[in-house]
Amino acid sequence: MRQICLVANDLDAVESDLRDIFGIEVCHRDPVVARFGLRNFLMPVGNNFLEVVSPLQAGTAGGRYLQRRGGDGGYMVIMQCADAEAAKQRVSELGIRIVLDTPQGANHGIQLHPKDLPGAIAELRQNEGAEDPAGPWSPAGDNWQQVKNTDVTVAMTAAEIQADNPDLLAERWAAVVDRLVEDRDGVPTIRLDDATLRFVPITDGRGEGLGGLDLQVVDKQRVKTAAATRGCAVEGDMVMVCGVRIRLV
Repeated sequence: MRQICLVANDLDAVESDLRDIFGIEVCHRDPVVARFGLRNFLMPVGNNFLEVVSPLQAGTAGGRYLQRRGGDGGYMVIMQCADAEAAKQRVSELGIRIVLDTPQGANHGIQLHPKDLPGAIAELRQNEGAEDPAGPWSPAGDNWQQVKNTDVTVAMTAAEIQADNPDLLAERWAAVVDRLVEDRDGVPTIRLDDATLRFVPITDGRGEGLGGLDLQVVDKQRVKTAAATRGCAVEGDMVMVCGVRIRLV
């Protein structure tokens, strides 16, 4: 699970929230996303990345998603794979449409149609240097290792997708990533190489979507205090940032 993408109405405010609460910094702003009517930033979280996008104008897919889910929230789950062509063949055999296919030499990403694989926009991306967990990641630019800071936040360890039928959706995602679904205390879970995907019932009235993340932090109390100072909701070991439940582990 190399990258998670969130979507926000106010990109600058979310950037400040993430910096002040989790001690992470921007490594890259991608001008190419403007062709989709978006602006963005990426921040390293350990060897993985948190991206936030925001619509530049009305009528974009990101803007419609904000309206549909009633505000800021999770948007994409981007997973690194060894062979994008093999992944492309597998998802095609599952009857899942590909909405974006971007082969670029040794780097190749495919995005899957969210109507065929609900819960979030899934991307499978082959990247040069994949054998190194701290290796290059083309969406993050060339200098992310210099920006990486684990003094406050160490790693991104799980993503949580909420659904009307968590078991059924977990099986669908498992087929896409060629993994098994495990039962962890009644929660259908897919174990990836460096993180897990959890599938839970909808309890917030916002419909199906990427509703939560787990972040490994050095000092939970420090993070919760910073979140409260920024005006973010705090409940137990959970803080709410960019419309996403972030569980501190």
